[in-house]
Amino acid sequence: MALVHVIANLKGGVGKTTITVQLAAVVADAMGGTPEDSPVLGVSVDPQASMFEWATRVGDALPFDFEQCDSDPALLARMKEHAPYEHIFVDTPGSLNAPEVLATVLRQADDIIIPILPEVMSFSPAEQTIRFIEQITGAPWRILINNWMPGRHETDLEQTRAYLTARGWPSFHVAIRNYRLHARASAERMTVVNYSNNRVAREARSDFLRLGLEVLGRNGVGEPRHSHLATLEES
Repeated sequence: MALVHVIANLKGGVGKTTITVQLAAVVADAMGGTPEDSPVLGVSVDPQASMFEWATRVGDALPFDFEQCDSDPALLARMKEHAPYEHIFVDTPGSLNAPEVLATVLRQADDIIIPILPEVMSFSPAEQTIRFIEQITGAPWRILINNWMPGRHETDLEQTRAYLTARGWPSFHVAIRNYRLHARASAERMTVVNYSNNRVAREARSDFLRLGLEVLGRNGVGEPRHSHLATLEES
């Protein structure tokens, strides 16, 4: 049975689609997946279908399989139980316009990633998201700081981490840095695994590799969960 990783936040513009696509891509690539035979499925239940547009642009180079199922989110349950995947990464809407859709998906989640920006205006929507999640499921969740700019905004990152610690919210060690490569990836018809082999591209890719390690590398008691993690670390 596949593990379902849901990326959720009731606030739009925090990078859910980018995180879903890039994380699915690095995990599929590290597991030796090919466009013809991938152990990873990406799913969008967002009616805006941004992930669908990105996947369509990448086309045959997409390293994971993809489904748009905003009209039938219950399909995810059948994918989890019967489809030949090890991991399913799910992009969700950035609002509660269709709460039953998000609730249906959350009930299938093995873990939940809540992206936030390193700014005060992201804190309240994150709290609302956490409250909604905890009404629906007991699945573990973690906060992921996304789109921060090293050097110019170190204080923002430090203050955000301090806030998360004060609230007792579990969070990822890695924070995803702001790179124009990520913003341009869909338009350039690529995912992070197809970036050029230069210093900036390697740094951009390394954030998602580290995120993949954290998502897949340990269970609740700190033991390795997947033998392929050495491949991720060595990439």
